[in-house]
Amino acid sequence: MKIAFQMDPIGDVDINADSSFRLAEEAQKRGHELFFYGPDQLAYQEGRITARGQDMTVQRVAGDPAVLGLEREVDLADFDVVWLRQDPPFDMHYITATHLLDRLKGQALVVNDPFWVRNYPEKLLVLDFPDLTPPTTIARDLDTIKAFKAKHGDVILKPLYGNGGAGVFRLDTNDRNLTSLHELFTGFSREPLIVQKFLPDVSNGDKRVILVDGEPVGAINRVPAAGETRSNMHVGGRPEKIGLTERDLEICAAIGPLLKEKGQVFVGIDVIGDYLTEINVTSPTGIQELERFDGVNIAEKIWEAIEAKL
Repeated sequence: MKIAFQMDPIGDVDINADSSFRLAEEAQKRGHELFFYGPDQLAYQEGRITARGQDMTVQRVAGDPAVLGLEREVDLADFDVVWLRQDPPFDMHYITATHLLDRLKGQALVVNDPFWVRNYPEKLLVLDFPDLTPPTTIARDLDTIKAFKAKHGDVILKPLYGNGGAGVFRLDTNDRNLTSLHELFTGFSREPLIVQKFLPDVSNGDKRVILVDGEPVGAINRVPAAGETRSNMHVGGRPEKIGLTERDLEICAAIGPLLKEKGQVFVGIDVIGDYLTEINVTSPTGIQELERFDGVNIAEKIWEAIEAKL
């Protein structure tokens, strides 16, 4: 098959951690042709969805993960699969990309389905499952956020469309910084904030569960660094081997059918203790760590699910 990857610069990836690299590596092993382009090179041209990029051969060489051909323009309708793998923030640039890629429906399979990536942002989709999630408020109004904090005391405040742990703050019962943080966030963004009751279980780790076509295939535990609340590996969280609990399976059973129905082939959910906190559909990570811990080929499972749809 012909596979296109819409992603951030391939030359910057960590060959031992990046999930997009691992997906490309497995596709190449299966005999598929690879093409790379950045989100800025996606375009609509008089009825065609095009991209300027390069043919790609990936290699597990630190600092040199891919050999790229000469730049050329392609019609994405000529490809079998297009991967939407650019990292958030989930801003208007990202949303526009989903609108353009959605026009490939019936011509190329876009993974994850861009229509539902757009309509199911990670911190909003969880609102469909209030019995699985901690108490949550989404608001821009400071008084609303203050009332939530007064009720729950110890809370987590973060940007609604952020990623990788950036801009995440814990405000405990004695904290006096809420108004200042609100001024900071609303000073550069018109987006609401999300505030959730703090879950002390995060000290034991924030579990990333990987689902393939709605079915759980394993999990890793991400433990915060000393002195940190955030467990994201982007900010120093340490991955550990961990199994799936009955509660994890209960959560996956509740959300899995919806993810499969909406074409979300590769999804990573975040679970702290007994609570679901995020459903990551834009550019989830964790494949390589899970493969090393459990000795399973997760990338193969993802490609088998994709190939079955073609």
